[in-house]
Amino acid sequence: MVRDTLQRCAAVLLATFAVVASQAAEGKPNIVHIVADDLGWKDVGFNGCTDIKTPNLDALAAGGAKFTQFYVQPMCTPTRAALMTGRYPFRYGLQTAVIPGTAGYGLDTNEWLLPQCLKEAGYRTAIIGKWHLGHADVKYWPRQRGFDYAYGATIGELDYYTHGDAGVLDWFRDNKPVREEGYTTTLLGDDAVKYIGRQSADQPFYLYLAFNAPHTPYLAPKEVIAKYAHVTDPTRRTYCAMVEILDENVGKVVAALDRKGLRGNTLVLFHSDNGGTRDAMFAGQMADVSQIKMPCDNGPYRGGKGQLFEGGCRVAAFANWPGHIRPQTVAGILHAVDLYPTLAGLAGASTARCKPLDGVNVWDTIAQGAPSPRTEVIYNIEPFRGAVRQGDWKFIWRTLVPASFDLYNLAEDPYERNNVATAHPEKVAAMQDRINALGRECAKPLFLQYLAAVGMKHDKPVIASEEGEPRALIEGDHSVTDEGFGTPDHP
Repeated sequence: MVRDTLQRCAAVLLATFAVVASQAAEGKPNIVHIVADDLGWKDVGFNGCTDIKTPNLDALAAGGAKFTQFYVQPMCTPTRAALMTGRYPFRYGLQTAVIPGTAGYGLDTNEWLLPQCLKEAGYRTAIIGKWHLGHADVKYWPRQRGFDYAYGATIGELDYYTHGDAGVLDWFRDNKPVREEGYTTTLLGDDAVKYIGRQSADQPFYLYLAFNAPHTPYLAPKEVIAKYAHVTDPTRRTYCAMVEILDENVGKVVAALDRKGLRGNTLVLFHSDNGGTRDAMFAGQMADVSQIKMPCDNGPYRGGKGQLFEGGCRVAAFANWPGHIRPQTVAGILHAVDLYPTLAGLAGASTARCKPLDGVNVWDTIAQGAPSPRTEVIYNIEPFRGAVRQGDWKFIWRTLVPASFDLYNLAEDPYERNNVATAHPEKVAAMQDRINALGRECAKPLFLQYLAAVGMKHDKPVIASEEGEPRALIEGDHSVTDEGFGTPDHP
């Protein structure tokens, strides 16, 4: 009798704990954060694309909040840093360009990253895909920065089939090299499906699914390219196939959530890391793009990746969470830095360990279309240029001689066709003051320091010869000064 009573009590307690755990998980949504790489604003059906099939992305956008003013930084590394820190990258030196494969620096380890914040709130955390925030020292790697599980690449670009660059493998699972066959987009999607399959309703998870598609090199399976035979340009044809495979794998991830019974408590975020590449200079180093037409389409927006115009920083984006996000088009201004405090708020996570955040909680804007609390966007602050938006006014200042100023009213001229700087000198002066003030807070760009160190490294000069003979070398000890500095005795 006593034994039966104890067993019934135990059963009641277990059931109670299960309900409490389920309710706790219900209050903390799973988060699947999907980032595309160099995707053009108009290269998805929900923004008007007609030659690429993106049914899965289109369905998610139609059933959730489609953003018309979602901003990121103009290049890969800066945007990824902004996502992970909730802070503009000019604050810690990652504002200029990307981290090159030959560089040794990374995202400052004193920054408290989003996965660290979410782990403290009870989340499992995973990155599947591209990191690009430091690779030359393991201290910069995602497993050391708050991710429980990591699978994918550490640098910025890699071959879709060999999973490396210049003969160096860049494909890891939990810091261990992985040698496997397959197309990277499909491998990442498959791994995300497996990861979701291992999750349960009693603990929420954050999955950062960072595809490297459709970044260069432009490669895709022949059978998928063949589906786009009607597309005249061969590079665009391959690019279309790459985006279709990206969409297919997003669909696989959503289907996995449905099968696991997790879809109703999962927020799905999607956006690109910057605008589509329009200038070959920003296409990467692995592919020779000098003889091709850049395939990305940013629609009506000016410019693309690497530029401060809207085409470089305003990207395709949406959020979907059934029953929690009203299906609608959201016109409020949002920035990548806003995701950190917004997700932390949903997770009940403390941001006390963060350095001062630039992001603001925009959940009401995302979920209900409420006016955005964000009124200013800092496109970037660099020694040679800066850009800021305040309300509808956008100002771009290129400081190198000859300096130039662009001023646009984005409410009247969202495509930046009419520079009105000369007509509004007071607005130009005020926004110059703002950029100068931000410049005083700016950390020195690590990329420029790296470039200077490499470019100014003292080595044997490359001197031509009319006869094509090898360069003449000085016999014996030699010095750059009469005092002997530079000789073996004076290192």
